[in-house]
Amino acid sequence: MRRIGLLGGSFNPAHRGHRAISLAAIRALGLDEVWWLVSPGNPLKPATGMAPFAARIASARAMARRAPIVASDIELRLGTRYTVDTVRALVRRYPKTDFVWLMGADNLAEFHRWRDWRRIARTLPIAVIARPGYDAGALAADAMGWLRRFQRPARQAKRWTEWSLPALVLLRFRPDPTSATALRRADPAWFRLYADPEHPAITPAASPAN
Repeated sequence: MRRIGLLGGSFNPAHRGHRAISLAAIRALGLDEVWWLVSPGNPLKPATGMAPFAARIASARAMARRAPIVASDIELRLGTRYTVDTVRALVRRYPKTDFVWLMGADNLAEFHRWRDWRRIARTLPIAVIARPGYDAGALAADAMGWLRRFQRPARQAKRWTEWSLPALVLLRFRPDPTSATALRRADPAWFRLYADPEHPAITPAASPAN
């Protein structure tokens, strides 16, 4: 069985923080790969300021190079908009793969707003990655009030395929201060770099996730 971490997001743009937490999660959880699920449109984020999908996935593919990370357009191809539908489709499509959902503490803080979030937790384990400034809110969040009883110790993180569901583990790595918001503020037209269809990052990576 392959062991794959799933990291969903807008990747608007992808940056070294995404790469750093993915590589750290690979080590902590004993993963074969991390798949970045680049969202065609996050229902919880405004469309204003969102770069075109082609530019966002191109930035993700560029950032994932030379690492066991795959930037995937599978949500676009599946036609799924909500995480609960995506993970259920992936579990069905890849029966010889064990998946774990990766999310930052900022996402845990609003996890209760996600559609059928309890079903997500009952479908695959969740690894929450600490993020400076968000940890207190995440631990006090509505979803954590329900998930806390299913928390597993970080020292057992590599055994996540053995856990009964729901299951949650909190991971702490050296924080990377990079922020997509700050990158957009510094260069609002960053996506123009990927407007050229001949840009090498436009070509999909060869992987089952694509």
